[in-house]
Amino acid sequence: MGVLSKKIAVLPGDGIGPEVCAEALKVLEAVSERFGHEFELDVQLMGACAIDATGNPLPESTLQACFEADAILLGAIGDPKYDNNPAAKVRPEQGLLRLRKSLGLYANIRPVTAYDVLLEHSPLKADRISGVDMVIYRELTGGIYFGEKGRTEDGAFDNCFYSKEEIVRIAHLAFQAAANRRNKLTLVDKANVLETSRLWREVVQQIAPEYPSVAVDYLFVDNAAMQMILNPKQFDVILTENMFGDIISDEASVIAGSLGLLPSASVGETAALFEPIHGSFPQAKGKGIANPIATILSVAMMLEHFGLQEEADLVKEAVDYTLEKNVLTPELRKDHPFTTEQVGAFIANYVQEGGESFRHLKNIEIGLSTII
Repeated sequence: MGVLSKKIAVLPGDGIGPEVCAEALKVLEAVSERFGHEFELDVQLMGACAIDATGNPLPESTLQACFEADAILLGAIGDPKYDNNPAAKVRPEQGLLRLRKSLGLYANIRPVTAYDVLLEHSPLKADRISGVDMVIYRELTGGIYFGEKGRTEDGAFDNCFYSKEEIVRIAHLAFQAAANRRNKLTLVDKANVLETSRLWREVVQQIAPEYPSVAVDYLFVDNAAMQMILNPKQFDVILTENMFGDIISDEASVIAGSLGLLPSASVGETAALFEPIHGSFPQAKGKGIANPIATILSVAMMLEHFGLQEEADLVKEAVDYTLEKNVLTPELRKDHPFTTEQVGAFIANYVQEGGESFRHLKNIEIGLSTII
């Protein structure tokens, strides 16, 4: 593919969000310099910082910038002053839900990989997780999170609704992914109890014949949660609804041993947002200890979205080399850890220099010395 020019809306957000975004953008700049692409950045407020500045977690100017962008990079949102106040009328998370709905980001895509060099960091036994390589497709704009909510005099309700079309569009994405991977798709539902789950199962069974190479199995969500611990290697592509996906994907995240390693994408018909799965971790803000790898891998997913597979592969190769050389922040390296900026620089320098020449450097310090 030739040289591209893309506009990216950058929403650094709260807590460590700005720090990890800065390193991801450093890597994107390295891609630009090595391959000649042009990435125009439009930095905007979202989250608690936006509430503080404007009273709105998603200002109209931010939403407009997202509509105009080819892709969106999000750091993280959230602040304890809202988390710990049940009476708060405006919350950072409201901005994220509105952004997903406004842009029609109906599919959350979350890859989960167990890196051999980091197996000891997972709470699960190495023989259970070695070789894990799955991707979870979570429906993002329907279900109980967006259903009618309310209170009665002595109770409360949250309605769960799904249309057939909402299921069809994400099911096709999941089947396509499975066909390009190991040809296995698992639908996670609760069809023995919930009518919405029975609709999900019916729709998937109707679509399955269009993908004859893909084997489909079905797990109730409670069993799926257990299997995620007992034998996660059985999974290739998981497809599920909004709330189940929220829970299952967070459970799967412990396999890698760190939330700071896992990227995600949220895509719609015309828009795409890329973000690490971790939160804003305000306790680490400004300390230089946040792991930027998940955000950097989110940039790799963005490059794949743009059709830049060679560039994305180089970023992922750089991350693999960084893990191999133990250039890691404190959560993954207790003795003599590296800073957020150093990890970002090491990966960016690998990308800019190219893997072969960078691997010939005599020591790690040289790899850190040419910070972009």
